[in-house]
Amino acid sequence: MQDVEKIVNGQKLFLKEEYQTSLANKKQFESSMGSVNPAKVEEIGEWTKSWDYREKNLAREAITVNPAKACQPLGAIMAGLGFENTMPYVHGSHGCVAYFRSYFTRHFKEPTPCVSDSMSESAAVFGGLANMKDGLRNCNAMYKPEHIAVSTTCMAEVIGDDLNAFVQGAREEAEGELDNLPITYAHTPSFVGSHITGYDNMMKAMLEQLNPSKADKVVDEGRINIIPGFEPYLGSLAEVKEICAQFSDKIVMIGDHEAQWNTGAGEYQLYAGGTPMEVAKTAINAETTVSLQKYSTVQTAKTIKNKWKQGYETCNPIGLAGTDEFVMKLAELTGKEVSDKLKTERAQLVDAMQDSYPYMHGKKFAIFGDPDFLLGLVSFIVEMGGIPTHVLCHNAPRKGWEADMQAILDKSPWAKDCQIWAGKDLWHLRSLLFTEPVDFMIGNVYGKELYRDTGTPLIRIGFPIFDRHHLHRYSISGYKGALNLLTWITNGILDQLDEETKDIGETDYFFDAVR
Repeated sequence: MQDVEKIVNGQKLFLKEEYQTSLANKKQFESSMGSVNPAKVEEIGEWTKSWDYREKNLAREAITVNPAKACQPLGAIMAGLGFENTMPYVHGSHGCVAYFRSYFTRHFKEPTPCVSDSMSESAAVFGGLANMKDGLRNCNAMYKPEHIAVSTTCMAEVIGDDLNAFVQGAREEAEGELDNLPITYAHTPSFVGSHITGYDNMMKAMLEQLNPSKADKVVDEGRINIIPGFEPYLGSLAEVKEICAQFSDKIVMIGDHEAQWNTGAGEYQLYAGGTPMEVAKTAINAETTVSLQKYSTVQTAKTIKNKWKQGYETCNPIGLAGTDEFVMKLAELTGKEVSDKLKTERAQLVDAMQDSYPYMHGKKFAIFGDPDFLLGLVSFIVEMGGIPTHVLCHNAPRKGWEADMQAILDKSPWAKDCQIWAGKDLWHLRSLLFTEPVDFMIGNVYGKELYRDTGTPLIRIGFPIFDRHHLHRYSISGYKGALNLLTWITNGILDQLDEETKDIGETDYFFDAVR
């Protein structure tokens, strides 16, 4: 047990004698019941590394093992926290919301404001209207938000709660307390889509419900909206805003969650940063909206293009080509020249890419993550001469994404060796790593078990990352963001090179240091 005089972390705590004895007793009990046969476990374990198992594994449809995605309300919460003085409110059980808060907090190492109306067994039977009525009033009274963004969990969706009717009902019984408070809402069933779907649904709902109708639209000449999408790298938000500021002061970010998860030491602020409400409520008046994540804003794009009749563009400013496209699009939309500062940053990136090219050229990678993240990262790997052997996207959209990815892979001289795995999970990836090994994996924290199992080195880029600190503070967008990606990947390769050349007189013939 813990000793108050010497508190130790979990890694050392469970090595103590009392814990080891307890674990041994537990294992003995299980074995005596016939549930564990070490020889059989080893036999099956070896079989799961084979091509025979791989074919059975890839044919699997009825179950997901180790998903490479999260659920809709998580994305809805991020969307809500991108707006000033906004409290995300989840209509569902308290346990779900505790999970969402802890998920973000473990990644960003910052508190995550979010409330729920704590639906219980009775609400699952009779509906959650009573919870909504009390919850909205309590949220307003306790946290004083200027805007509440309501999403849903599985429980509310399975029983068919109607958010529109519930919000109206809550207003009617609130004795005026909610009359002047904007309450936007979106249905975000956890059993459909993923966190990027939830982000999209919530962003679409907020923009539609906060803005006036098209008939009241007043075009603000020169205004450009930027929607970042589900962006876990706060530095990318800062980088994009810095690039935009070099073209126009009328370029505004819609859904800016940078400050919310990047507060300083001292007195805690419940609400930090975010797109001002007056900017959010006039988004319809912009000449153009640019989405930085095409597949995180599919439904939002329909509102902007079809309902608002507004100009709409998509750019993915990850890597050299992606950033070039974004910078040139801003130059086209604003009529401004590209600044000398950006030209210098680009030249510095190209120089660094030339320095590191020999190390990345020809290396095989297995890469997993969200759709837009993968499009940008794979493009950068191809630019650096790497081989994206396995590109796995569990939450890949059914339309368009595979074609977009294939167009990127076709630019590689090793295109025939590159495979796209849409809709597959990390247990599928395990089979791929055993049967068609690669040099490196790039992905989030959940690749750690694959590294331990298959021996494939993991370079941590993506979301979530729980077991390393402060990577989220960096940018992966823009020229400076591409330099970060280059640094992380190249140094990951060099770390592995050191590991493979450390045996004195045996493998240490390549020692890349000055002596």
